[in-house]
Amino acid sequence: MQSNAQTDLQEFARKARLIAFYLPQYHPIPENDEWWGPGFTEWTNTAKARPLFAGHIQPHLPGDLGFYDLRLAETRADQAKLARRYGVEAFCYYHYWFGGRRILERPFQEVLRSGEPDFPFCLCWANESWSGIWHGLPKKLLIEQKYLGQEEARAHFDTLLEAFRDPRYLRIHGKPLFVVYNPTGLPDPKVMTAWWRQWAQEAGLPGLYLVGSGDQASFDPKALGFDAAFNTYLPNVRRDVGWQHPRQKFLYLLQRARGRPSVFDYERLMASIFPDPFPADRIPVAIPNWDNTPRSGIRGRVLQGATPGLFRQHLTRAMQLVAKRPAEERIVFLKSWNEWAEGNYLEPDREYGRQWLEVVDDVSRAP
Repeated sequence: MQSNAQTDLQEFARKARLIAFYLPQYHPIPENDEWWGPGFTEWTNTAKARPLFAGHIQPHLPGDLGFYDLRLAETRADQAKLARRYGVEAFCYYHYWFGGRRILERPFQEVLRSGEPDFPFCLCWANESWSGIWHGLPKKLLIEQKYLGQEEARAHFDTLLEAFRDPRYLRIHGKPLFVVYNPTGLPDPKVMTAWWRQWAQEAGLPGLYLVGSGDQASFDPKALGFDAAFNTYLPNVRRDVGWQHPRQKFLYLLQRARGRPSVFDYERLMASIFPDPFPADRIPVAIPNWDNTPRSGIRGRVLQGATPGLFRQHLTRAMQLVAKRPAEERIVFLKSWNEWAEGNYLEPDREYGRQWLEVVDDVSRAP
């Protein structure tokens, strides 16, 4: 039986398929309790943030949904209702698998097992080691991302199969869309992607639609076994401050010495984030806002001056980049739905209310 979620896809596919990355770190887990203290969640860093320079707006605090707990089905239902209302087609849940060990899996597993909310989803394997960078301890290794060979890779695939078979799972040409955050980090990407595709077909699926991240114009996703790539979340800091110029390098280091994070102008950076020409095998990522100083302090990066109005221009450009593609491939990733400690979210906040979402709604439905 076709879910209501899949029926809704047809409406959004006429304009673009807006897929929002979704962070599940809003409930306590034993590992975070051990590393950072009992009850640690994404809200811990979000709420304690303070301004670090003149004109720096912190903390950014949630609006309509409040400081929610993702163990509550009501919270997940409210998020899906908001996303659907404002034109987001699907959530792309971050998925963590460290050589057989899963972390933060509970919210998605409850979505999967309960069948609720009836809202499309896909998965992004965030295949990077965890360090203590969130608390200014970048050299502290918490969990290492390991790859233990074909048997472990098959066990990983088998844990994903239930999701791939779910009628809510987002598909491109019938194939479940699976995102890998760091494709070049795989020991042999072409071999691993070939395994995944083979196992998918053996499981009765028509295959997989594999997407990885990659910025460089020379980056060829197909050479690594992927169907497409998306531009990574932020431009390269050293390039954008003119690292090759001694004066700019000095000013950058001076900011750090004075206890100031790296601050960049949102409007200027968003104007240059998409390569020109934009490759046909790239998926644009639209970024409404960014300030990860709640996690990283002076090591953080701030996109100063982000507003819903400027986000409208940025998202409009992202939509234009995919407008002529086949409907199912007309994808724009939204980074992100709810990464509050990175100041990177679409959910209602106390400063702008629902304006970030209203931009998504307006741009996605415009003639």
